[in-house]
Amino acid sequence: MNNYETVFILTPVLSDAQMKEAVDKFKDVLAAEGSEIVNEENWGLRKLAYPIQKKSTGFYSLVEFKADPSTIAKLETQFRRDERVLRFLTFRQDKNFAEYAAKRRNKSKETKKEN
Repeated sequence: MNNYETVFILTPVLSDAQMKEAVDKFKDVLAAEGSEIVNEENWGLRKLAYPIQKKSTGFYSLVEFKADPSTIAKLETQFRRDERVLRFLTFRQDKNFAEYAAKRRNKSKETKKEN
């Protein structure tokens, strides 16, 4: 199993409940394939660098997971089929990046504990 990270942008016209439902749908696809979700972050509504489908903002979400390479094709097929997804990017983390991501997660947990 490899470490992967996917970031996807959902259309801004969704309510919070619809956004969470869309994120859960993609997490369920991963769970059905036997993947282990390591980290999930919702970055919220952000301005896009350039308009996509005449929209200038979108809901960003990040999911880090461990999965077999065959799972990625199934996940990206679901991204393409869902009209709520504006853009997505999935890539495999090498060992150095996986270590960096673990440090970043630990650092964010520490800052949340302090607040």
